[in-house]
Amino acid sequence: MQETLYVISKSLALFCIAWLSVRLIGKRNITQVKPFNFLSYIILAVVVALMSLDLISLSSGFVVLITWVALPIGLDYLAIKSQAIHQFINGKETVLIKHGKIMEENLIQVRMTGEDLLAELRSKGIFNLAEVEFAIMESNGNINAYLKSDKKPMTAHDLGKKVAPQAEPQTVIMDGNILAEPLSSLGLNQEWLKTELDKMGISLENVFLCQVDSSGELFLDLFNDAVEIPQPKVKELLYANLEKIQADLLAFSLQTENKNAKGMYVKNYQKLDRLLNKLRPYLLN
Repeated sequence: MQETLYVISKSLALFCIAWLSVRLIGKRNITQVKPFNFLSYIILAVVVALMSLDLISLSSGFVVLITWVALPIGLDYLAIKSQAIHQFINGKETVLIKHGKIMEENLIQVRMTGEDLLAELRSKGIFNLAEVEFAIMESNGNINAYLKSDKKPMTAHDLGKKVAPQAEPQTVIMDGNILAEPLSSLGLNQEWLKTELDKMGISLENVFLCQVDSSGELFLDLFNDAVEIPQPKVKELLYANLEKIQADLLAFSLQTENKNAKGMYVKNYQKLDRLLNKLRPYLLN
C-alpha cells in the first residue's frame, strides 16, 4: 500500500513537471506544433514515464528534461533573431498552386498527391479547383488558398456599405443555468434575461444554450427541438419605430398652417433623417 501511494505521488509530481515543461516550450494547437517541438514532447513523455517506473534515476531524468526544455526554447529564440535559422529549423513554405496552375514538382517535394491537395482544399470549403489563384503549404503543414478575384465572396466593403462592428457573443445560459459573469460583462442582469425569455414564452429550464450579441439579441437552442423559437427583431423594430416618428413629423408639417410649427416639424424631420442614415448599417445589417 505504501509503495502504491509512493508511485502515485511521484507520478503526480512528474505530471506537474511535464505539464510545466510543455507550457515553457510553447502554447500551440497540436496541429500547429513545429516538428522539433513535437519531438521534444514525445521525449519528455517517454522520460517522465521511465522516471515514474524507476527505469531511470531521477537525477538522470531531470538532466534530460532540462535539456529537452532548454533546446526548443533556445532554438525558438534563435529563429526569432535569424530568418536563416528559422527556415533551417522549421522549414519554409511551399507554393502548390500558382496563377491557377498546380506545381507538380512542389507536390512531389512535400510528398502529396493530387487527391491529397483536393482533400485539403475541400476542408477549406473549396470544391472547384478552377476558383483557386494561389495555394501555399506553410511550414507547419497547413495549406492556405487565395481565390481568384471573380470567385471571392462579395463583402460590404466591395459594395461601399457601412456595417456595424461586431463584438464576440457571450454565452449566458448553459444547460439551463444562467452564467452571471458573461451576462454582467455585457452590462446586463438576470432580470433582463428572464424578461426576454418570458417575452418569447420560453422557460429557463428548457434552454440548453443561449448567447447574447453586442446589440442585445438572443440566440437560443432548446432541449425540446419541437418548440419553435420566435426570431428576435429588436433592431428592426427600433428602426421601424424611428421611421414611423419621421413619417408623423412629415404629416404634421403638411397638416399645420402655422409657419413656426411647420418649420419645427421639418427641421426635426431632417434631423431624424440624418440619424436614420447613420443608424441604418447598425440596425438593418
